[in-house]
Amino acid sequence: MRITGIETLWTPEYVNVLWVHLHTDEGITGLGETFYGAGAVAAHIHDTLAVRLLGQDPLRIEALNRRLVDLPMAQASTGVEFRAASAIDIALWDIFGKVCGQPVHQMLGGLCRDRQRIYNTCAGYAYGRSANLRSGEVRDMPGAGPYDDLRATRTDAGALAESLLDEGITAMKIWPFDPIARETEGLSISAAQMRRGLEPFEKIRRAVGDRMEIMVEFHSMWSLPAAKQIARALEPYSPTWFEDPIRMTSPQALAEYARCTPVWVCASETLGSRFPYKDLLERDATHVVMVDLCWAGGLTEGRKIAALAETWHRPFAPHDCIGPVGFVASVHMALSQPNTLIQETVRAYYRGYYPEVLTELPRVADGHVYPMAGPGLGTGLAPALLARDDLVIRRSTA
Repeated sequence: MRITGIETLWTPEYVNVLWVHLHTDEGITGLGETFYGAGAVAAHIHDTLAVRLLGQDPLRIEALNRRLVDLPMAQASTGVEFRAASAIDIALWDIFGKVCGQPVHQMLGGLCRDRQRIYNTCAGYAYGRSANLRSGEVRDMPGAGPYDDLRATRTDAGALAESLLDEGITAMKIWPFDPIARETEGLSISAAQMRRGLEPFEKIRRAVGDRMEIMVEFHSMWSLPAAKQIARALEPYSPTWFEDPIRMTSPQALAEYARCTPVWVCASETLGSRFPYKDLLERDATHVVMVDLCWAGGLTEGRKIAALAETWHRPFAPHDCIGPVGFVASVHMALSQPNTLIQETVRAYYRGYYPEVLTELPRVADGHVYPMAGPGLGTGLAPALLARDDLVIRRSTA
């Protein structure tokens, strides 16, 4: 079997999402995806990686993965090079599963559990779909449905928590401190700003008590002193973890942060390859290892990072707040890894635009996500998406 063609697919409606099709001479096609800077990623795939892939055996996944990142500028980052390599790697695993007639989770070693607990990231319908939408920014979107959870976080977080519990979801992630970080460039926080940031936590605990776990996302927007100050203020609300409180550029600084609070530190969707995770783990700087498979190197690198986390007796938590193929890949990964703690989900997405893009999605019910049954990823791009007039397709062929 040989790779005969590479397609990248993009539409302005989902401005940040890039899909990849790998075609083979046996008629089997693999599907991959990455997120952000779609045009730049597509250019790298066709201008740099195509010559490394066309004519190659797609089942030599480990060797191809190395070729994709064996570049001077592709060294342990989530830049264009790693995002491109991630999308292609996911597509290679899709082909592998289809050739063997088995789901990707089986190819990764099989199910470790029959279902995986989830948490809801409280994003809105517009979050992540605009090229310039800032973290924490609430924006109206015509035709939006009932799950604008980012807006609900701002208006009545207690009612939002009750809504999630009604669906069996017992963990949620919010980021009310992001707008404040933009006000001060993350360098300081006043008493009034602190009270504003704490309001959603007050409302959640008042409405549902400790029945809801709360994860706190900071999007790496704070300086170390301010981040430590916020951590101390949040501790009475018993959050489950603090995610990316500072930029993930200094294991030493993150380790200092981790020592200042009994709350777990979660890091980090912003890291590419297993090597920066090793640096964090060696410094005792993180308690929960989070990976975005569409940025960190795909399924090949993702399972190595999960194994690395297990070596340090740390739980693994796949990230998903980007696109539907990434969600599917993350579910396969989560269910096949022994140390998976929880899977991120966004109900505004899997009940919003994800079904518009894919033919099949994992079942989410009663606070859990369930394995997919089909070979490979078990899904494909929807015919309606492929028929769109505004779909931009670029092809490289052998």
